[in-house]
Amino acid sequence: MPVIKKLVKTAIDFVDVRLGIRDILADNLTKYLLPRNVNIWYTLGAVLMTLFGLQFATGILLLIYYVPNPSEAFGSVQAIMNEVPFGWLIRYLHAVGSNVIVIALLLHMLSVLFMGAYKRPRELTWLSGFLLFNLALGLCLTGYLLPWSQLSFWATTVATDAAGAIPVIGDEIVRFLRGGAMVGDSTLGRFFALHVMGLPLILALLIGFHLFCVRRVGISKPPFGPDYQPQPPSQVFRHQEHPGGIPFFPNYFVKDLAVISFFLALLAGVVFFAPNLFIPPSAYEPADPFVTPPHIKPEWYFLWAYQTLKIFPSEFLGLAVQGAFMTFLALLPFLDRGPERRPARRPLFVTCYILGILVFLAISIWGHYS
Repeated sequence: MPVIKKLVKTAIDFVDVRLGIRDILADNLTKYLLPRNVNIWYTLGAVLMTLFGLQFATGILLLIYYVPNPSEAFGSVQAIMNEVPFGWLIRYLHAVGSNVIVIALLLHMLSVLFMGAYKRPRELTWLSGFLLFNLALGLCLTGYLLPWSQLSFWATTVATDAAGAIPVIGDEIVRFLRGGAMVGDSTLGRFFALHVMGLPLILALLIGFHLFCVRRVGISKPPFGPDYQPQPPSQVFRHQEHPGGIPFFPNYFVKDLAVISFFLALLAGVVFFAPNLFIPPSAYEPADPFVTPPHIKPEWYFLWAYQTLKIFPSEFLGLAVQGAFMTFLALLPFLDRGPERRPARRPLFVTCYILGILVFLAISIWGHYS
């Protein structure tokens, strides 16, 4: 053991002399201070990083056996589930993990909205996070088709059909998404390329930019407690310091680790005891372009959009409402310019916030049972 410790120290000294890694680690771990009242909601970023890492690892393992061809895709997925050692575990971790990621993303965005952490000077942090959320949904959508099951085939048909409601260019967008008039070989090829290369590359770049923004601007202080006072917007760049705060390592790192463990336990619980919670029976039938299954519906996180298209008299109007809502969310930091972040001092915002959540849940439940 002493020999190993000496070798490790020699290796670290070698790198440290050339790159100064001890200073980098100290600046970002033990000397990096966070607000003393930082709460559990701040850990969701680390949870998402862990879950995205797990998706990346399981996705690579699935690629070893998956065949992106309509005549073999479904069979290759069945082989992964039934013949490859622990293939079922890898596939369930990947499929269920995508749903857990959406849950964590929604909770992360809701906590940022509730605490007003999107406000100046964090507009770019919010925008990059908002784009990450939409990109994650895009990854879910493109990955949905890859098993080439009845569910994935017809859900993709319905999803791409919606773009056809856009006047003038709608049909061209549908053909572009599908690579032809119908969902087929070209669609699978395009979605596969986007899912395993295009979107993950953009996602990695966006995550890097998002983390840079968070680290560069500094962690926002939770707007709670008698000591909190809203800060007037600064006209020059200022990194938010937290004198007297807690170090990221080990104090805050332990909290991160606890919440990450909770989400991993939740993921493992669903995988081992209810793996079909997010996977309907039609996902186990091969795609048949000539037989439309009854009551085809999207994943739970798209139900609100699915039902919105049915509520309005035309699909175009439904798409316009969805686009307006998403644009409003993206531009919120530029519209809500007040420095006040305390929820108790923002009754109008909190009322709209609660009503928005209730409407989202109601429309989603309506879409599930409609």
